[in-house]
Amino acid sequence: MNIKKVCVIGGGLMGRQIALNTAIYPYEVTIFDANPAVLEDVAKWEDSYLAGRIAKGRMTEEQVAGIRSRFTICSTLEEACKDVDLVIEAIVERKDIKSMVFKQVDALVRPDTIIATNSSRMVSSTFKNDVSHPERLANLHYFNPALVMKLVEVVQGDHCSEETAQALYDFAANTGKDPVWMKKELDGFVANRILQAIYTEARWMVEQGYCTPQEVDIACEKGLNHPMGPFRLNDLTGLDLAYDILQRKYDESGEKPIGYDLIKSYYDKGWFGKKAGRGFYEYESK
Repeated sequence: MNIKKVCVIGGGLMGRQIALNTAIYPYEVTIFDANPAVLEDVAKWEDSYLAGRIAKGRMTEEQVAGIRSRFTICSTLEEACKDVDLVIEAIVERKDIKSMVFKQVDALVRPDTIIATNSSRMVSSTFKNDVSHPERLANLHYFNPALVMKLVEVVQGDHCSEETAQALYDFAANTGKDPVWMKKELDGFVANRILQAIYTEARWMVEQGYCTPQEVDIACEKGLNHPMGPFRLNDLTGLDLAYDILQRKYDESGEKPIGYDLIKSYYDKGWFGKKAGRGFYEYESK
């Protein structure tokens, strides 16, 4: 499979960074979001980010001009999906909305187009009945911030062909990432499954009153040399997302997960982390 043109669906923090990273390496990229205001924000963000690269001497004006020529913001899904080799879905983590989008995309792309989801918690087999060619469906999971983080997880379910997984692995490597290839689907994939074990122990200690979130982070950062402790990382990725994951587990098992009450107490106050100005830490509003 020769990937040349890529479509990214979703103009949020992850989608826009995935798209721009792809254009940098350099692939032709289209990006679409159902919300016109988000697309306007993507255009402003692109201008600001690339201007900053020039100002800091990280890129030349010629390099930026090339990136801009390969990065196209589309107002319709039809335009974004036209003649693409790969579609990367990076929208809200809701099964019903993703399912609807996959059905729409499937009707617009070629039979040989690969469709990938950036979902961090929903395996692609969840949507195999929404596409005509499930052998070309897989997870392609980036980490936040996608322009900086090197890890990308390629997750191959039983429905997905070896050829598709190999193409995604090669694509990730060709766009400056260090990919891992999971031959089977597993909740949490590789990194988040390991991280979840850390989260569980950290939240349990705080809930039981052994220490504060900040003290856990100090121990992980200064004692274990982690770049960021679990609670600081939760603030970065969003306590609303953390709550959604725990609530899903609660709904599925009927058993309250460790840390549920702690995270819910912040969620109920609207303290979603860095993007909200407050979580386990307070942040200056921009």
